[in-house]
Amino acid sequence: MKQQQSTPPPLPQSQPPSLSLSQAGGAAAAEGSVVANAISSLNGTNNNNNSIDATTKTRPPLYPKPKTPSFDKDRDYIGFATLPEQVHRKSVKRGFEFTLMVVGESGLGKSTLINSLFLGDLYKNRQMPNVEERIEKTTRVEKKTMDIEERGVRLRLTVVDTPGFGDAINCEDSWRVCTQYIDEQFRQYFTDESGLNRRNIQDNRVHCCLYFVPPWGHSLRQMDLDLIRRLHRKVNIVLVIGKADCLNKTEVRKLKERILQDLEDNHIQLYQFPECDSDEDDDFKQQDRELKASIPFAVVGSNTILEVAGKKVRGRQYPWGVVNVEDAEHSDFIKLRTFLISTHMQDLKDTTQDVHYENFRAQCISQISQHALRERGKLKRDSISSTNGFDAAISETDRLLLQKDEEIRRMQDMLTQMQEKLKQTHLMEMKKNDSVIDV
Repeated sequence: MKQQQSTPPPLPQSQPPSLSLSQAGGAAAAEGSVVANAISSLNGTNNNNNSIDATTKTRPPLYPKPKTPSFDKDRDYIGFATLPEQVHRKSVKRGFEFTLMVVGESGLGKSTLINSLFLGDLYKNRQMPNVEERIEKTTRVEKKTMDIEERGVRLRLTVVDTPGFGDAINCEDSWRVCTQYIDEQFRQYFTDESGLNRRNIQDNRVHCCLYFVPPWGHSLRQMDLDLIRRLHRKVNIVLVIGKADCLNKTEVRKLKERILQDLEDNHIQLYQFPECDSDEDDDFKQQDRELKASIPFAVVGSNTILEVAGKKVRGRQYPWGVVNVEDAEHSDFIKLRTFLISTHMQDLKDTTQDVHYENFRAQCISQISQHALRERGKLKRDSISSTNGFDAAISETDRLLLQKDEEIRRMQDMLTQMQEKLKQTHLMEMKKNDSVIDV
């Protein structure tokens, strides 16, 4: 005998029609409605318990699902792995600053090289001095700033040029302007850093100094050594042999060897490349070795685009051929640009902050402390002299009174001493009398 399945009683007509959990899903969930009714009948409940209240418009869930985290797959994920992305977004939004100083005598291709490196024209309105002006020409400092944007990254480039360096007959003090400018920027940054408003500090410190060596010399001149010796502890120095197309490969190699030997003999230290990490790939390590072996860089600059064998290249046209600036066989231009911009720009800034500026800051703090000690000693001496001056300002009567008081004090001391002597003599006499009586 078949057992009939119990069905829920029909709803009265006076009540509003109720919606079960499955009916709320629509007519497409008819099969789910049968399952829901069977579960409700087994639990002894009615579908009316799952109805929506007309006043609150809310329905308690039949089987509430537990809350799951947003990352179902990676349950051990914390989130600090996105810190590099946060730093990247903030740095890109703020932009970057870089200050480059260019030092060298005129005619070595400094302006052309800077324009070739950054694909711009910083020297549009430049005027070359004549012979009469060069006789008494002195070294001065010129700053040029340009904003560069590449793939959403903004760079504020400041190029500090030193026109007149090495152009005068007497070049003994040519280095003085360069060292004074570097110290002034350090001092200004130290003042801003020690002030109250430290949020908008403008960094004008020199992060790198490109020093141009002429290709027609056998090695470094005395003027070159004087400048480099005074700057190598203040700024990152990178030596560049200008107009290297004047030399062949053998001459370039010998000139580099003599320059490095002169630096070693004079105990001059240029910018030191950081060591590669062990987890770097082989290509980067090979590139780093090539950059270290290329110092000093023998470069050729050009702003002219030439067409060679159907390809447009940046180079210089000669009667015997074309010098391709971007060819590693012709020039170290690509290596210099890779080092200066692509791979070591941030390290140059970090070295300026952590080494050169910290040395300057330590010297400033030492000078301030010594000055404070001198001022403290001066205040002590002034206080003593002021006391003496106060004594001199006392009236004559007061001075006489003080003298009388001093005399009275001395007389009292003398009386005290005489009384002590009298007591001692009296005691001695008493002892003598006692001895006579005993006899």
